[in-house]
Amino acid sequence: MAESNTDTKSSNQMWGGRFASGPDAIMEEINASIGFDKKLFAQDIRGSIAHATMLAHQGIISSDDNDKIVHGLNTILAEIESGNFEFSRRLEDIHMNIEARLATLIGPAAGRLHTARSRNDQVALDFRLWVKEELEKTERMLTGLIAAFLDRAEEHAESVMPGFTHLQTAQPVTFGHHCMAYVEMFGRDRSRVRHAIEHMDESPIGAAALAGTGYPIDRHMTAKALGFREPTRNSIDTVSDRDFAIEFLAIAAIAGMHLSRLAEEIVIWSTPQFGFVRLSDAFSTGSSIMPQKKNPDAAELVRAKTGRINGSLIALLTIMKGLPLAYSKDMQEDKEQVFDAAESLELAIAAMTGMVRDMTVNTARMKAAAGSGYSTATDLADWLVREAGLPFRDAHHVTGRAVALAESKGCELADLPLSDLQAIHSAITDKVYDVLTVEASVASRKSFGGTAPSEVRRQIAFWRARN
Repeated sequence: MAESNTDTKSSNQMWGGRFASGPDAIMEEINASIGFDKKLFAQDIRGSIAHATMLAHQGIISSDDNDKIVHGLNTILAEIESGNFEFSRRLEDIHMNIEARLATLIGPAAGRLHTARSRNDQVALDFRLWVKEELEKTERMLTGLIAAFLDRAEEHAESVMPGFTHLQTAQPVTFGHHCMAYVEMFGRDRSRVRHAIEHMDESPIGAAALAGTGYPIDRHMTAKALGFREPTRNSIDTVSDRDFAIEFLAIAAIAGMHLSRLAEEIVIWSTPQFGFVRLSDAFSTGSSIMPQKKNPDAAELVRAKTGRINGSLIALLTIMKGLPLAYSKDMQEDKEQVFDAAESLELAIAAMTGMVRDMTVNTARMKAAAGSGYSTATDLADWLVREAGLPFRDAHHVTGRAVALAESKGCELADLPLSDLQAIHSAITDKVYDVLTVEASVASRKSFGGTAPSEVRRQIAFWRARN
């Protein structure tokens, strides 16, 4: 008897304490997806209603059975939305959970719903519908973020700040111009979203397991009912395709990268050393030990979310990279990656939109910093080209000498006496001081897309018209 108990204990240890019944429990654990794909319940029910309606229209099932199916599915939808539906791991996934409940509600008619379809095209439809809806939500959120930046850009079209390369002061720009750089970035993200919706606007239902079906179905009817442009054109590709999910993750990763760059700037700008912006308590936290601290935690967490989104993209690419056609169970692992990335992206866009609208901009601090680091040196070089006729490379050399002199004297270019400048090059006159202020510098950058306030306002008007 003792020997038998030892064997049982050894067997259970081999399978692990969580799996009391051995390999059957492990198979149930690895196979079940209801823990996450229950998120697709609305899409599954919507697709089933469209499919049943088409079957009845084509005379494949009776109108009476269709009425029962549609009524039953709407009942299940209400149960799930009210929290009165019991999901079962034993039934594996959202499709079988809904189908089992439908059989309980309406009896044998429920068995006719799966005519001319497979779980392969069913899950492809549900997932595609979910991703399409998520992309449409992302488009709306990006539009809101762009609008927040347009408002700040208009408010600060003339507010001078330092422009950076290598995080070193380069040339003066306006804060409005800097805001418009993010409008361009998030505008590209939104364009990618719109293109992705166009790419995926095809209905998978009717492809069945992989070869289509012998029933006289009307796939154009279900495509129209579900809001798709048209049905997919190859049944094998239909059930094995997850490009739409990968494209969503790629878009999310690029948008996340843009959000992270912005978050990094907010983190830097809000330090006492910069002091360009201040976040309210709504987007900051304090320190548990240092009472003077005000930490930009919301921006830091947006920055971190990007890593999760990138990981989801790499995970799904890796899942799909070695799969032969058509469907493989590996593809069950696609949804958690997309669901997690979508949640992270939504939260990051919402937080950043709030921060952009919330932050207080210290224009005086920005203006003071804009003139540091000899940021108007290029303006001196340009003046030498325009007014003294020097080749730009010669003007660049003369300006370098002027910067070195100012640095040795511990002053700005605009503070150098005219005699010092003329000692470097005799063609310099007192008119040069007109271009050595940061205001004059930004005002002169009137090239299309430049930082001059007039050009910033032109681009704001352009984006307001298309936003």
